Amino acid sequence: MRLTRLLDDHLLGWLLLAVLAGVAFPPLAAITRFSTPILVVMVGSTSLLLSLDDVRAVNRRALLAVLLAHALVPLLAFSIARILGLPPAVTAGFVLLGAVTPELVSPTMTALADGDVALSSVSLVAIGVASVAYTPASVTALLGDTVRVDVWRLVAELLVAVVLPMTAAVLARERFEPVVARHDDHYPTVASAMVVLILAGVAAANAPLLPQNGLLALTAVAALALNLSGYALGWTATALTDATPPERTAGTLAVGMRDFAVAAALATAAGFPEAAALPAVCFGIIELTTSATLARTLTRR
Repeated sequence: MRLTRLLDDHLLGWLLLAVLAGVAFPPLAAITRFSTPILVVMVGSTSLLLSLDDVRAVNRRALLAVLLAHALVPLLAFSIARILGLPPAVTAGFVLLGAVTPELVSPTMTALADGDVALSSVSLVAIGVASVAYTPASVTALLGDTVRVDVWRLVAELLVAVVLPMTAAVLARERFEPVVARHDDHYPTVASAMVVLILAGVAAANAPLLPQNGLLALTAVAALALNLSGYALGWTATALTDATPPERTAGTLAVGMRDFAVAAALATAAGFPEAAALPAVCFGIIELTTSATLARTLTRR
């Protein structure tokens, strides 16, 4: 239990250490060879917390608002990257980051912010399933021929590493609820460990780019802009449906929090240029900082 708390309560610190370890020890880039199994474990362990009851209880109008807002995030990410003049490979990373699922821990963060956990969870599942078609479509439409991407390889990775483990986990919880629920406290820890692991590998693979301070600074600025504008987009979309405050909180976090670990792993596994994982590294550190601050602020209110 102490080990669980040590990892879960200090995840941001562990992520910073993972980045530093990757930069200091480039051979850790070998971790990226195992991106797909790491993703399977990460997505599956988090999805074991979801149930079909969440689907039945959700506000359908608020859910539709979240899905529509999510559909705009890749375009938002692309626009921010272009405005800041980022290289094509880094721009590709931002488009991928905008198109993947919301952060897998967003339901947990929503709970900490007194938000609607059911809406957050169902949004996560729905977007995860839709990502098989939507993510490749976004990448192809926005990047064109500027970056070579194997679309079918990306589809295969999404199916194997996101949709299948997510579906299997939700069905397992529905069928074996007592057994699965017995270990609920440990699933987020397993997912967090996988996030730390993949981030160390991605940081190591991108170590040659990090000394380029100008590129790193611009990428961090773009990541912050995407994160904050995502929060604003999620809040506005759900507010237009006359959603309750908890539903608006869920929408804010679901749209503003992007799954940086999934994006980083997919960038590697699907054959994107190495620099395409850099936005995920920057975004992960920024996102966890802002979401924790936002959760504390909303809880106080």
